[in-house]
Amino acid sequence: MSVDNGLHFFYALFKEVTMSILIKNGRVIDPASGTDAVQDIYIEGGLIRESGKNLQALESSTIIPDLEVIDATGMWVVPGLIDMHVHLRDPGWPNKETIASGTAAAAAGGFTTVCPMANTDPVTDNEAIALQILAKAKEGGRVHVIPIGSITKGLEGYELAPFSKMKDAGICAISDDGKSIGNTVLFKEALRQAAALDLPVLSHCEDAYFLEGGTVSPSPYTKDMFFKDIPSESEELMIARDIILANEVDARLHICHVSTAAGLSHIQAAQGRGQAVTAEACPHHFALAKEDIPAQDTNYKMAPPIRSRKDVEAIKAALVDGTISVIATDHAPHHEDDKNCEYDRAANGVIGLETAVPICITELVHTGLLNPMDLIAKLTINPAQILGLDKGTLGVGKMADIAIIDPNACFIIDKSDFYSKSRNTPFHGREVQGKVMYTLVEGEIVYDNRQAD
Repeated sequence: MSVDNGLHFFYALFKEVTMSILIKNGRVIDPASGTDAVQDIYIEGGLIRESGKNLQALESSTIIPDLEVIDATGMWVVPGLIDMHVHLRDPGWPNKETIASGTAAAAAGGFTTVCPMANTDPVTDNEAIALQILAKAKEGGRVHVIPIGSITKGLEGYELAPFSKMKDAGICAISDDGKSIGNTVLFKEALRQAAALDLPVLSHCEDAYFLEGGTVSPSPYTKDMFFKDIPSESEELMIARDIILANEVDARLHICHVSTAAGLSHIQAAQGRGQAVTAEACPHHFALAKEDIPAQDTNYKMAPPIRSRKDVEAIKAALVDGTISVIATDHAPHHEDDKNCEYDRAANGVIGLETAVPICITELVHTGLLNPMDLIAKLTINPAQILGLDKGTLGVGKMADIAIIDPNACFIIDKSDFYSKSRNTPFHGREVQGKVMYTLVEGEIVYDNRQAD
């Protein structure tokens, strides 16, 4: 379904309309408070007003004549998901994604807050572009959009962007995602300035000298096809360097899309020393192994690349033990022309906003690796705390950003159903469990799976 045809499934005036909603009989999972119980939640004026086990009486109340009731029996009721690593391509590439289409995809995926990276065109390297993104999101977005500013001007790696001004404009972090900053002295200064502003630094860790002409991680298949390998050292070296530099200036460092066991060892050591280092994993890095890559299928091409089964198992273990505290999608939409070409020429990246929940539940919860509380923490309160956001909780008085998920709903992922403008997913045709049924932003329903069907 196209975004244009699909937007009628959303409540177009959700920001102007206020309604009262009673979510009843759902399994409320709120890691921020440790709640995991069948409860009801009452919403009014965009806020959570009451929660507990005896709210059903509100359903027949004459005091609330326009009350909308959602029966969440058998479903999880969780804080709205937060994706701290997306690419919305806006401004710059409306043929790939826009804030309207990207936030529609986010809503369909249960995400109520997304943080777009700075590799827009023009780059989000100043306060004017940050304000432009925020204005577009307010006008046409379906979920909260909080931009990430670049570390260097133009993402060129030579001159630092004005962090303070961008923070005043509303960014939540800085990153040159898509590349590491090769100039060690410059990156250390960026970390120092970010620490002074209490801004987290989100680091894409790949040594550029290993990347030239590289497409995938080493495997017998890639050698047969004469592809240049991207070894795990490209990630490991930069993770180690960035941790050392962040420690020197006491900066908060977040490692994006970790993909290797070797890289994880440095993160674990830093955390063991008490250093402020956090890390994220993407569903495609714990649900796919390089041995699974179909010949020449460019939907499996991403940066960092899909790694070995040994690395996949290490990522899963790090999710379990808490070394990796965040799951992010790295949603990277591309037009079909960017992928419909030779593997070595194809663009890096896959979309993920609409597949994250089913892949996570299928790969992590139904396999017994994570319990629902731990999974939801990695998608809500943990990224909120890293970014300093007052989000990711179902506490009374908090903004009613909520996702309602059926963890047992079985379906086959079909890329033609996506709200994203792009279709570059390696998960098309995969049978999964776990479906987002409703998404609420500020107490308004912005996605209703009943109507989407």
